[in-house]
Amino acid sequence: MSQHVNVVVVDDDDIDIKAIRRAFASAGRKIVVARDGIEALETLRLGPPERPFVVFLDLRMPRMDGHEFLAALRADPALTDTPVFILTTSSHYQDIERAYAQHVAGYILKERVGRGFSELLALLDQYERVVELPAS
Repeated sequence: MSQHVNVVVVDDDDIDIKAIRRAFASAGRKIVVARDGIEALETLRLGPPERPFVVFLDLRMPRMDGHEFLAALRADPALTDTPVFILTTSSHYQDIERAYAQHVAGYILKERVGRGFSELLALLDQYERVVELPAS
């Protein structure tokens, strides 16, 4: 893939959002942030980032949590093919099974990507080098 994949982060944790922004900014990359599933759906439906894009999704959020967002995303014909990586603190097997039942691209525990989220950026860099995504 010759271009950077655009990134949407759906998370309500200010500290995590700052750290993710810092990690991506250090690599010259911007992210779009939504604070919950409702805001994320509005962003993706009304003014989505240019494709290709991926979503990094937390599960525990107010108004519409990650599982509810995934269900709505997969039910929307225009967004159903969106690659989603769960990025969460929950290691509960029920959350993992439920997420993969909604066809996530991966389930990532925040504690495993480092305090500065540098491993998340490395994962995305590798992902966009080897994976082909639809452009429209």
